[in-house]
Order: sequence, then C-alpha cells, then structure tokens
Amino acid sequence: MKRSTIETVLGAVVLLAAGVFLVFSYQTADVSRGSGGYELRATFTNIGSLSIGDPVQMAGVKIGSITDISLTEFFEAEVKMMINDTVDVPEDSAALITSSGLLGGQFLGIQPGGSLDNFAEGDTITHTQPHVSLEELLGKFIYSATGGSSSDAASQSSADNDSVSGGFLGSGNTGGGSAFVDGDDMSPDLG
Repeated sequence: MKRSTIETVLGAVVLLAAGVFLVFSYQTADVSRGSGGYELRATFTNIGSLSIGDPVQMAGVKIGSITDISLTEFFEAEVKMMINDTVDVPEDSAALITSSGLLGGQFLGIQPGGSLDNFAEGDTITHTQPHVSLEELLGKFIYSATGGSSSDAASQSSADNDSVSGGFLGSGNTGGGSAFVDGDDMSPDLG
C-alpha cells in the first residue's frame, strides 16, 4: 500500500512538471493566436533551410512569422508571411534571408525602403535576395586560394552568382546582376 501511494505522488509531480513546462514553452515561443496581421509574399531562388514558423524581422525586431512556403511554376520558392498590424512596410522594401550567426537559425529580414506608400494584404515584395550558403562561399575561397587561377575563380564566381541568385537585392528573381536596389550604382567614379 505504501509503495502505491509513493508511485501516485511521484506520477502527480511528473505530470505537474510537464504541465508547467508546456505553459512556459507556449508563452516563450510567442505562438500566434491568429489575430491581427496582414499577409505578404516574396519569391526567392533559394531559401536555404528557412521553414514555416521562422521569424520575420526588421531592424532586429520580430514583426511577423513565415506562414507558408511553396514551389512556383518557375521552380522558385514562394514565401508567405504574416506581418503584425502595427507595422507598416514601405512598398520599396527588400526581403532577404539571413541567419542568426554561424549556428543560429534562419529568418527573413526586411530592409525598409523610403516609400511613403505601404504594402497591403496580399502584396508581393519584389526586391529579394536569396539565401547565401556559407559552404559555397568557403568553397570558392578555398578554390581560389589553393590552386585555381584567379581568372578561373573570378569567372566561376561570377557565373555562380548569376545562375544561383540572378543578382542581389534589386533583381532577386528577375535576373540582372546589380548589387544595389533598382540598379543604383554607388561605386566611386575613379576615371
């Protein structure tokens, strides 16, 4: 009889600890309760390991989360995100996929533009930058440092950048190769 009482009390303590852990996890995970927000979309040539539930950040502050990821008819990743109602995202903003350090998780970052007009429900962010793979960058560095001639490495790097990303912010899914939004050339005139 005494053993049965001890097992019952121990079982109750384990269930209580599990319940406390569940409540704590729910509160710290900032699980959306389905209220307030508007959906935006963005298309990327490569999203790396971005997944549903990952945060959407602006200036390091969480402003939403990823709600859906699908493959388009052009074999690009369409990312849908829910943005908090309290945040207005300018229409000329750019979306990029980045990580929280070497071992950190990925998130979708939004670099705000200067437009006075803001995105509305269902709009698409057209300025995108795909995920940049650390492994690919290290491979290119090692190739250029250990045996590949500089002209081979430069041409390979240029070809890889054009084929993988189609450029950077200004042309993430339209081709081009400009490193600046809307093709602005910010390099100094040395001539």
